[in-house]
Order: sequence, then C-alpha cells, then structure tokens
Amino acid sequence: MSKFLQIARLFGLKDIKTAIIGIVSVAGGMLLAGLTLLAHRTSNPRLAFAAAIISLIFVIILLVFVVPPLARNAGREASQLDLPFEITAGGAIAAALLAIVGFSAWNTGNNLLFLVLAFIAAAMIVGFAAGSLTLRKIEVRMRFPEAIFAGEQTRILVNLENRKKILPAISVVIEVRGTEQNESAAAPEFRKLLPGFVAERLSRPPIVRKPLGHFAYLAAGESLETAVSYLFPNRGRFLIRNFELSTRFPFSFFCHRRRLNARETELFVFPAIETLGSEIDDALPQTGRLSSMRKGSGQDLLSLRDYRPNDDQRQIDWKATARSRTLIVKEFAAEDELKATILLDPRIPSSDFRHKNTREMLDAEAAGTLFPLSERFERGVTLAASILAHLNALQAETRVIIGGKAGRFGVGPLHLIEMLRLLAIAEPVQSNNGNKNESLSTPNPADEAGSGKIIVISAFPEDFDELVVNPSVKVIEY
Repeated sequence: MSKFLQIARLFGLKDIKTAIIGIVSVAGGMLLAGLTLLAHRTSNPRLAFAAAIISLIFVIILLVFVVPPLARNAGREASQLDLPFEITAGGAIAAALLAIVGFSAWNTGNNLLFLVLAFIAAAMIVGFAAGSLTLRKIEVRMRFPEAIFAGEQTRILVNLENRKKILPAISVVIEVRGTEQNESAAAPEFRKLLPGFVAERLSRPPIVRKPLGHFAYLAAGESLETAVSYLFPNRGRFLIRNFELSTRFPFSFFCHRRRLNARETELFVFPAIETLGSEIDDALPQTGRLSSMRKGSGQDLLSLRDYRPNDDQRQIDWKATARSRTLIVKEFAAEDELKATILLDPRIPSSDFRHKNTREMLDAEAAGTLFPLSERFERGVTLAASILAHLNALQAETRVIIGGKAGRFGVGPLHLIEMLRLLAIAEPVQSNNGNKNESLSTPNPADEAGSGKIIVISAFPEDFDELVVNPSVKVIEY
C-alpha cells in the first residue's frame, strides 16, 4: 500500500484516475462488442440495441475524460522530439472537414462537394509547402549580456539572415531550447520506484523553450538585427542546446519547425539586486576607506619630517619649509581596505519548504516555470547578492561562503559576477533543527586571519550566538 501511495504521489491521483477510467472503458467496450455479436447470432434485437446504447456511453466517457489528457501528454512528448512539423488545432479541423466532405462527395456524387473537397485539399497542400519553404536557408545569431538578473528585462541581440535568393521569410518565431537543470526534480523518486532503464529515461531534464522574438517579414537576401527583451523570472542556470525557428504561415494548418545547431552556452541568471534597508546598511562596514596609524600612500596626513634623499619632491610641504627654512616632507597614513566575508546559511526549516505534488513539479519543468523550493531561501539569496553588490560598489574586498563552499577574496565587477554565479545555483537544505556544522566552512571564518567583517545570513540566527561576541561578526536573519 505504501508503494502504491508513493506511485500515486509520483504520477498524481488525477493521472491514475484517468488510467483506471480508460482501462475500464476499453474493457467494457470489448465486453459490449462480444455481447453485440452474441445478440446478432441469437437474433435478439433488444439486446443488440441496449449494447449499442451502452457502447455509445463508453465512447462519450473516453472522449470526455481520457482523450484530452492523452492529447496533452502527447503534445508535451512531441515538443521534446525533433519533429519537422506539427498539426495545429486549425489543421486538425481542416483534416476532419476534408474527411467528412470527401466521404459525402464519394457517397452522393455531388460535383459541388467534389469542388469543395479539392479546395480544402489544395489549401492544405499549398499551406504545407509554403510553410516548409519559408524556413529554409535562414541563419540566426544571438548575443546575450554577461549579467542577467532575475525579475529584470534582459536585452538580447538577435540577428536573422535570409539567404534565399527569391522567397522571403514570413512570420518566423525564434526560440532558444535548453535545459535548466542536470536532471529532473523527480529523479530520486523515479530511481526508488521504477526499473533502472525506465527511471533513467524519465530522469532526463526536459527541454525548455524560451521564445525570444517574432519576425513578421524579411526579404530575400537581407538580414535584420534587433534587440528583444526577455524576462527570466527566477535565478538559476540555463544551458543552451540549440535554436529553433517556427512558422504557421500561411494558413496555420501546420506549425513547421527547424532546429539550428548552437554552441552549448551556460547562462547564469543572477539573483535580483535590491536596495538595502537602513538596519542592514548599518551592519555593513563603514563606507569609504579607513585610515590607520601606519605610514602609507593614503590621503590623510600622518606627520611631517625632514627631507631625505630619494624622497618624492611632490610630497614637500612648502609652507612648513618656509617657516623652518629646511626641506620638510609630508607623510600620509596608510588605508585599511574594506574586507568582508558573506556567509549564507542554506538550511531552511521544513515548514518553509514548498511541498508540491511530483506531477505538478514535472509539469512545471516541462513548461519552464519551475517554482523555487523555498521563498524564504530566495529572500536570503537576494539579500546576500544585494550586500555583495553594495560592498563591491565601495571597492571592498569580498568573498562568499555557501554551506561548505568558500569563494576567494577579490574586488571589482568580474569578481562580483563570479560570486553572483555561486548564488545563482545555490540550493536550500531542508533542516528541522539547526546544526551550524552543516552551514559553516572549515575552518570557521571567524577564526581566520584577514576575514574582515563577517556577515552571517541565516534562518537559524541562534546557532551563531557564540560568534556574535566577536565585534567583527554580524548575524542577519532572513
């Protein structure tokens, strides 16, 4: 019973109910077919009539409850395949009309129906050929920005070139195809409940499509470059596999597709950067640079002394020299550079995890709308990214620690991108009781020399009470 419940959770009660209805309907239909045959052999018209009525009811049940889910699942599976074309809803209606009119014309011999039949058939043939020719000899190039942030419009340059000599490209949609994860979110459950080869097949990450633009018309031999905006709703990574061109020109009976090979490229969607509140801003290191009592090349005056050979003449204080009648040079204080370690604790209480049916997770994966596992953890990642961006703007030397993974110290825009990549792929860890050994690196950053200001961002702030006594440590709860 427990395994049945796990399978029900894996596929969803709705899917199992649909399967049961389908099996019962098909079995009932076969039984009624045998009953109808028996009624004909025994010359029992009442039994044959009753069996026909009940068969019609079973057919209606199949059409209402079984066929639509099967069609949706078939559509999802077809989207993962490299099919050159798909029949649209309009094309299915046209095909049904073609069959109905063809049967009527053959049955009645009416010339008008034959004329209508020829018109529908010609429209479908011309539509299929025109759509196929539209996508030939079209090349696509794309340029993505280096920094992509979740929740912000991303500007992507798309270049479309039509290499045909005569025919234009009409109503072309450009999509990027790729994967958002290494394996399906339900892979662990698949491996526990299903045979190996089946689990391996179902554990593959689904191909996600991201439509980037629609080109209404491009003349033969011309190219067009335009900037399109796309919104990535969540942080993460997206591995580009290839590009896809599609068109429903001219009658929308068919959706023609053409895949274009692309160099595999990883796109990292960084967490959103938000303005810090005053309470958090006060916990950060002082703005600007701090002067020390050591001699250096800063801007604050430390002392005056007599001139020595090889001193820089630009450091001579001419007013003091005039008063003392000897050369006097200025000595400046060294600057203590801002340095900070951001420690993100990935542990999240079980109550803050979003528990969803596995079937819903698989549907969200296929649609490219996979939801975050924990909104609370997303707030923590956003807070860490915002603090790093704030300190980077102050030219502070920073690093980030996520769980047991420690980044390196650095400064500047390139280093900020490196840290934001770590935050983009950070995953929460479900925890009922705080255990700080799960979240801190080894050794403890508070014990390291040169760690600077340590900012701990955690859902379990009480686990870091022993660190709070250190004035260089600040714990922030998210």
